[in-house]
Amino acid sequence: MDFTHTEERQLFKDSVARVIADTYTLDARNKAAETDLGFSAEKWAQFAKLGAIGALFSEEDGGFGGAPFDVTVLFEELGRGLVNEPFLATAILGGGLIAELGNAEQKAVIEEIIAGTKQLAFAHGEPKSRYDASHVETTAKKSGDGWVLNGAKAVVLNGSAADTLIVSARSSGAAWDEDGLSLFLVPADAAGVARHSYPSIDGLHAAEVRLDNVAVGADALLGAEGKAWPAIEKVIARANLALASEAIGAMEVARDMTIEYLKTRKQFGVVIGKFQALQHRMATVLLEIEQARSSVINAAGRFDGSRVEREMAVSSAKTLAGKIGRLVAEEAIQMHGGIAMTWEYAVGHFAKRLVMIDHMFGDVDYHVARYVALSKEAA
Repeated sequence: MDFTHTEERQLFKDSVARVIADTYTLDARNKAAETDLGFSAEKWAQFAKLGAIGALFSEEDGGFGGAPFDVTVLFEELGRGLVNEPFLATAILGGGLIAELGNAEQKAVIEEIIAGTKQLAFAHGEPKSRYDASHVETTAKKSGDGWVLNGAKAVVLNGSAADTLIVSARSSGAAWDEDGLSLFLVPADAAGVARHSYPSIDGLHAAEVRLDNVAVGADALLGAEGKAWPAIEKVIARANLALASEAIGAMEVARDMTIEYLKTRKQFGVVIGKFQALQHRMATVLLEIEQARSSVINAAGRFDGSRVEREMAVSSAKTLAGKIGRLVAEEAIQMHGGIAMTWEYAVGHFAKRLVMIDHMFGDVDYHVARYVALSKEAA
């Protein structure tokens, strides 16, 4: 099997890498993270003009790609640049659900997403759900021609900046049932919606969202009533593929910074890169990163297969991204010493992002258990 990129994909990868290298500095990124928005609107518009957002949508939906390998190529470069603009929240999660389930009128908003003028957030996780994506206690009750939503959502990525929330709610069934889940397009400023925003340790922003008797019309329902679970599962799988790819980019930068430091830092009059113990540790890091990359390629290649095949491959990739990402983060910090923990030095920021990637949409333990369960299902 040929794993090389197509000419168009390679050109796109090079363009994104060049823009990030030339214009995206750590200092500017951290300053943007401290704003209420949590990212740079100017940079988001620049990425939109470059076509980076459109690359995550199919031509059928008005984009320029949308294939699994388009996701991996883009997010690997975003990981290298430690980019905190809301590609995951707006394009992969929110935009992905609209592309999967939306009618023609609802899909019209994708044009605004690609242009960088529309922000979305997927309000799905709840205080009691942890990583169990089917555990939803937020309720949706019919009221006349519309619906009334009540519940609480936790750690909603881009929740404070979003114009529209895509809210999961249970229109039937018990709290853990996959059947009975519905999705609704809710204006972020709708009556009864309360948002509390906060920064995470890696420089991104999230929000706690409260829905108290939020009334929406019949046209707010995204897809069929009670049948949203397959789309939710698929979009979360795509998010995990994106995160595993982002981790590869971040790991490679942390690796390169550490190698460069080992070549220049002296101890006892000798550059520390000459110490055999450190050489062995770095060799392990290099091999482990390649293993993680292979799992991402495997997941992208199997993404359009059967549901079990897709989910097993994605859980495998996310497991290795979490496990190896933590290894790389720990080794980079330990080999750098105290300088790695200073705010001005980049490697600590990459380490924090790698740790957070592990905890998003299921950590190592969760995905190992899920892989085992899926293996039994496939047998």
